[in-house]
Amino acid sequence: MSANPAFENTELNVLETGHLTDESITENKGTREKSTDYVQSIYDALDDFLSKHHRVVHFFSMTLGNLIVLIYFIFATIYWKNNYNYFDWCCGYGLLLLILVIVYGSIFYHYALKPLFGKIFVSCHRPYNNITNNFRKIKYGNIIGQTIIYTCIFTAIIVFLIIDTVNSRERLMSGIGIIVLISLGWIFSKHPRHIKWKLVLNALIVQIIFGLFTIRWSVGRSIFQCIADKVESFLNFAKIGASFVFSDKLITDGIFAFTVLPVLFYFNFIIQMLYYLGTMQWIIFNLGKFLQKLMGTSICESVVCAGNIFIGMTETPLMIKPYLNKLTTSELHTLMSSGFGTVSGTVLAAYINFGANPAHLITATLMAAPATLCYAKLFYPETEKIIITSDNVKLEKSKDTGLIDAASKGATAAIPLVLNIIANIVGFVSFIALVNSLLSWVGSLVGYEKLSFELILSKVFIPISWVMGVPWDHCEDVATLIGLKTTVNEFVAYKELGKYKKEGRIFGRIEAIATFAICGFANPGSVGITISILSSLAPDKKEIISNIVMRAFISGCVITFLTASVAGMLVPDDYEHISAFVSNRTLS
Repeated sequence: MSANPAFENTELNVLETGHLTDESITENKGTREKSTDYVQSIYDALDDFLSKHHRVVHFFSMTLGNLIVLIYFIFATIYWKNNYNYFDWCCGYGLLLLILVIVYGSIFYHYALKPLFGKIFVSCHRPYNNITNNFRKIKYGNIIGQTIIYTCIFTAIIVFLIIDTVNSRERLMSGIGIIVLISLGWIFSKHPRHIKWKLVLNALIVQIIFGLFTIRWSVGRSIFQCIADKVESFLNFAKIGASFVFSDKLITDGIFAFTVLPVLFYFNFIIQMLYYLGTMQWIIFNLGKFLQKLMGTSICESVVCAGNIFIGMTETPLMIKPYLNKLTTSELHTLMSSGFGTVSGTVLAAYINFGANPAHLITATLMAAPATLCYAKLFYPETEKIIITSDNVKLEKSKDTGLIDAASKGATAAIPLVLNIIANIVGFVSFIALVNSLLSWVGSLVGYEKLSFELILSKVFIPISWVMGVPWDHCEDVATLIGLKTTVNEFVAYKELGKYKKEGRIFGRIEAIATFAICGFANPGSVGITISILSSLAPDKKEIISNIVMRAFISGCVITFLTASVAGMLVPDDYEHISAFVSNRTLS
């Protein structure tokens, strides 16, 4: 029996007549309208209350949230103290403590230290600025002072390398490679007289220091090994979704299309949500401002270099879309060089599945940012007035209607990327097989059936491999990988790298140099993608983009060689054993 008389009458009418009468339909409709109005009035009242007392509600919600975190932390501390006898920053209680320190430390700095002591720091720093400005007014004073500073820095680096390479002098060859690459950039620079050497040297020093921190210092190595392990674990969650769709057998068999490419859907899914929340823009913009202050580059150049660490060369220009038509030619060159000289975080999983070392990939991706600013501004210096500054630039906000909408669009947005990868790999691998067949036929006519595309590449890029510090007997293997990456794409190169590792042809320091050297998007397909995207986003600069894209392509290639040279100079011969030891400690 219904509690509502209207519904009771409706039930009786249905039982008696077998169908609803007009009167019962009208009564039922009126009841539903009253119920809807009642619910809507509750929503309106709640919305009105929240809008009037939003500060109080925000205060109580934040207090409740922090109280829950505090209670959880207390229970986690008690549990860890009673059940564990070791402490590891990379997992368990140590990771929780590290996250809380970073989060609450950032909040404390932003809301307490910066407002209270920001003005005091500026006032204390003003006398130093006055001294510096007065020193700059002295004729030749600034040049002499900077020369002394840079001479001391590079002398310290050279002395360290001489001491550090006592038992492995071949590593110094990579240092010569850095000098050769910088010299070639200067010789073939578009405007040699306009090179800002302070910017170039600053970027090079930052890259070397970063390499020392991540490669030579055990603490830095442990940190980045931990990050690499977490990234790999994070990306492996995509296998659960892939198994649900494609079955466990296809995933277990390791078929590329069903194990590697689905990770791109998952990663784009997460990135788009972070973009909607504003987290990704905040990270990229602040990292870009840090690079700008450190290097002296423009804000757009710095933001794009920071963005390419996380997202692809096709998505990064969208962040500064309103300003693309106002960028200088040098800025556009740097933007394209950054796309060619780096790889995005969205494709790291594919390289890892091929067998690339996650720590090498992450280090190479981060080192590519200062390397890009170093070489791009050397190869195409700034000669125009920069219009866009940090004061008048704002990153594009997400246009998604909600978090679920952003996540859904993020997953579906990866479809063109996945199809593009499949099309390129199928097309290029098949084409290489065709070329190898023709070359083998041509070679057989003169008694040399081993002639192949890979063999030609292995000979052409041998000088580059040797300059980067690869031992002579392994130069052909690394040269083949560089050739495949440059003429085909980096997916094919990393697939071949995994094969070489299994065969024992590449290992340790040689593997590190090879991984760094092919960690970039500089290939023919990317040239076409870059021209089409930037021309559509900045139609006023279409002619300029077409004119400088090949110079940017060359710059992107050399950027990866520069990072590989820095790695080759710093990576010890027993790096493979050190990395394995650090990884075991991290995972224990």
